[in-house]
Amino acid sequence: MRLYDTLSGGVRDFAPLRPGHVSIYLCGATVQGLPHIGHVRSGVAFDVLRRWLTAKGFDVAFIRNVTDIDDKILIKAADAGRPWWEWAATYERAFTAAYDALGVLPPSAEPRATGHITQMVELIDRLIERGHAYCADQEGNGDVYFSVSTLPDYGKLSGHRIDDVHQGEGVATGKRDQRDFTLWKGAKPGEPSWPTPWGRGRPGWHTECVAMCEAYLGAEFDIHAGGMDLVFPHHENEIAQAEAAGDGFARFWLHNGWVTMGGEKMSKSLGNVLAIPAVLQRVRAAELRYYLGSAHYRSMLEFSENALQDAARAYSGVEDFLHRVRVRVGAVVPGEWTPKFGAALDDDLAVPAALAEVHAARAEGNRALDAGDHDAALTYAMSIRAMMGILGADPLDERWESRDETSAALAAVDVLVHAEVRRREDARARRDWAEADAIRDRLKEAGIEVTDTGDGPQWSLLDGTDK
Repeated sequence: MRLYDTLSGGVRDFAPLRPGHVSIYLCGATVQGLPHIGHVRSGVAFDVLRRWLTAKGFDVAFIRNVTDIDDKILIKAADAGRPWWEWAATYERAFTAAYDALGVLPPSAEPRATGHITQMVELIDRLIERGHAYCADQEGNGDVYFSVSTLPDYGKLSGHRIDDVHQGEGVATGKRDQRDFTLWKGAKPGEPSWPTPWGRGRPGWHTECVAMCEAYLGAEFDIHAGGMDLVFPHHENEIAQAEAAGDGFARFWLHNGWVTMGGEKMSKSLGNVLAIPAVLQRVRAAELRYYLGSAHYRSMLEFSENALQDAARAYSGVEDFLHRVRVRVGAVVPGEWTPKFGAALDDDLAVPAALAEVHAARAEGNRALDAGDHDAALTYAMSIRAMMGILGADPLDERWESRDETSAALAAVDVLVHAEVRRREDARARRDWAEADAIRDRLKEAGIEVTDTGDGPQWSLLDGTDK
């Protein structure tokens, strides 16, 4: 298996630190508001990675954190007149509901930042002792900063030159160097705070993830994942702290692309937000899952309503084939994925190529079903279930089995229509054109249109639902 490592800037062979075990940390949500589809893309993308590693026989420890203390949370809660902790808990539940709705497996553990203050204080203490951090107040009260200049290779993940670094924190009078970043924020009136050797305060964002990574996965682990917008400053500053503390930290860095609208990253500040509950009023959860996971994880996914609906139709095509097989042949259990499917996922999670295998199997399966080769159709269906299961979108998984009435009706109608289409084909073979036309006309009166194609006759409802 090969994965693109942001740190090395290329695709590398992946082998876990411990044979048979893979450790993954995914930067999770800052729970400041409702999740939109841009937020959950990383959840879907790295859920596929986790499922594939599990399918290959690895025991996977998957940690996804919750940032429940942050400037944005404090500001929004204050503006709403609500306690910060209640605001954070409300939107943490909203993110959990969104992940669950899209079939994202629950993490092995989901630590909150506020539950790991002790580990953060210990980390900062180590950095101060090793000469990589300092307290802005000479009496030991107030903000604590990381000294960027003490780490010669700072910037190696993002490619930033140290002289050009801007942390985005604004100018702070206590900093010895404005390129330094905050590890601990001194207490301000009305804000939550915790006691430390440097006085009361709260953690900086970059410190939170380092402490939680190491608390659950150790000083060195396999994969650190997150959105590409986190490369700098967040992940750059995580590496800086871990290495300055003497730890190996992540061996691979994986980053997913954004969901964009009009070429811009989807974000609340731009106002181009599509909240998960709103999107799920237009497509089913399985269809949204399919859409978000269909592009390569490192590519940008430009959102459009047409693209969303195209993905929904593609998913429904797979779903309907599986239901046709189940109705005509019987139970369909997951079988084996194809070699090309496995090779695609081993090649840096090339999901588009993997999905091409799914749809190739669907096309062959439909042809086998129409030809009456039920054994072949069942084999294709079983393979599709295996492949779609690894992608987290198996239509026959009980999670997605609450199909709408239209899809259920199509599966039943297909059995009846298939018999009529076969009779028409027999008539055409006998060159009984009158009988063939009569059957086609009867179907059309029932709202079903038959089209002769190079792959044989295909039928569709006159409202445009192809079969």
